[in-house]
Amino acid sequence: MNVIQPPPGSMAALIWLLPVLCVASSAVLVLGNRRLGVVGPLLGTATSLTTALMATVAFLQVQLAGEGAPALLAPVATWIVAGPFTVQWATLIDPLSAALLMLVTWVGLLVHVYSLGYMHHDENIVRFFGYLNLFIGSMAILVMGASLPVLFVGWELVGLCSFLLIGFWHDNPVYAAAAKKAFVINRIGDAAFLIAMFLLFQRVGTLDIPTLITAAPDVDPGVLYTACALLFFGATAKSAQIPLFLWLPDAMAGPTPVSALIHAATMVTAGVYLIARLSIPFALSGVLPIVMWIGALTALMAAIVACFTNEYKQILAWSTISQLGYMMIGAGAGNHTASTFHLLTHGFFKAALFLAAGSVMHAMANSTDIRRMGGLAKQMPITAVVSGAGVLAIAGFPLTSGFFSKEEVLASAADLGGAGLAVWGIGIFTALLTAFYMTRWFVLIFMGEPRWEAGAHPHESPLSMTLPMLLLAVGSLVGGLLNATGWLEHWLAHTIAPYEGHAHVIDHTIQMGTAVAVGLLGIALGYMLNRNPVASKLTVAGGMYGDMARNAFWYDAAYERFTSDVAKPFAIFLSFVDRFFVDGLVEGSGTVTKAASDSVRNLQSGQVRTYAGGILVGVLVMAAIVGLTLLGA
Repeated sequence: MNVIQPPPGSMAALIWLLPVLCVASSAVLVLGNRRLGVVGPLLGTATSLTTALMATVAFLQVQLAGEGAPALLAPVATWIVAGPFTVQWATLIDPLSAALLMLVTWVGLLVHVYSLGYMHHDENIVRFFGYLNLFIGSMAILVMGASLPVLFVGWELVGLCSFLLIGFWHDNPVYAAAAKKAFVINRIGDAAFLIAMFLLFQRVGTLDIPTLITAAPDVDPGVLYTACALLFFGATAKSAQIPLFLWLPDAMAGPTPVSALIHAATMVTAGVYLIARLSIPFALSGVLPIVMWIGALTALMAAIVACFTNEYKQILAWSTISQLGYMMIGAGAGNHTASTFHLLTHGFFKAALFLAAGSVMHAMANSTDIRRMGGLAKQMPITAVVSGAGVLAIAGFPLTSGFFSKEEVLASAADLGGAGLAVWGIGIFTALLTAFYMTRWFVLIFMGEPRWEAGAHPHESPLSMTLPMLLLAVGSLVGGLLNATGWLEHWLAHTIAPYEGHAHVIDHTIQMGTAVAVGLLGIALGYMLNRNPVASKLTVAGGMYGDMARNAFWYDAAYERFTSDVAKPFAIFLSFVDRFFVDGLVEGSGTVTKAASDSVRNLQSGQVRTYAGGILVGVLVMAAIVGLTLLGA
């Protein structure tokens, strides 16, 4: 990895100020809260605009450097010095981090603008904007970190921000529980991340990302495999893959703008980014087939559950898990360009869908059951158009952004041959299910006769909400141009590991034709089976299999059972060992010392006669010893 320092005074050299600005504004907003009044949200939005402009300037500087430009490493300060372990707080700006930074800041800005309308009645709106700014700053640290410890700081901070925002309305016990669930599950993955860092430092002697990438070929294969497997396990928590995906559907408890930010541009993309960032070590480790299969199984499982879900935002949440599975398929196939491409297009259409969901909830007094909606297109035409664009993109309708990125992911699996063909088949079937359940989502909400409760008066959202939605809808439709012309592939060519799957077992024309056919079939089935309320009931039947899907295959219940029947007794046992053996040993030594000191402390009474008596006794004992010695001689 060719790394140089950026020119002094350039934005690439000063980009470390971006998260500093976010954190400083967050502190002002959170501490000021209601005292700032209407100024608070405007300050938060202005900060977000500034960070987006800073990211754009840095992106252009990398772009102007031309093809094959080196990564720009800007040291800020020495952070940790502990013997041989030294960590510089430094930023790394290259094509990969610059692209992700653009997504984070610009989608974050649109979410800020949208929140001006969505949250304007909330009495804690200023604190909300403070949390949003902290979220963007945290993700920026993660994306720009030049070493694993710096990246891990951002990794942990986005976890904290998700906890704060998912549980923003913490007076509701369900919302508070959802925030804790997200926090705890992510800590499981974070433990694996930490162990991987310890292992890599032991063998390589540094945790600087450029050095790790360069040294990867010389690392013991077993060590590299273990470290990358642990890093991937950490990524399954952040990017909601099997086995640590269950926090994401519950994350819908937070305000809808938070859902858009988490699902589109920040937290859930972190795991995919980590694998792309360390694509060369992952390629050498042998872990990528596991990544591909976990992605495929997660995508299929989440799509099946989404087909049987009726809660408005949870359908989108399961779709996020499924689309993240596609990204993992691309990464596992070794095509990190395809994975990153789908990450970027997903950022457009998923943000559009979630903001549209918030618009509907805003108009329907927070009603979330799609079976009690219908006919909203007439009352909310802009929201319907945005939702339609998002649905077409996620369903892979020809020439939309999702069509190009999803096709590239599936082609990368098929071109591996062997197991890759099986993964391609799973991905194609999942694409059919995706088109079906997202069309069902749209039809039951916006088409047909109104089914909402009496007294409801749906209406279109204000401009502050509809304008960001429309911009994201445009991105959903034309975002495929990022790589339809090969731009992204050339942009990332010298940053990530090259893709080596070129078997062409299935002709690419046949692959594309199959993808188009299943997408259109899914849309047709979704429309025909859901165009009236009676027919829509058929799509949530299924007997035992339907019950399994509606309960997410009882995965949550299995977790709870494991926690109560295995983890809890084991924790009680460890507590017993800690209390009676570890603490007993420490406290026992103290008790013995105390008893011994109590027995002799009277010798230090401070009274002369006591000391004189002691001397006399000592003299008599010594005299007796001497006398016995002489008699024995």
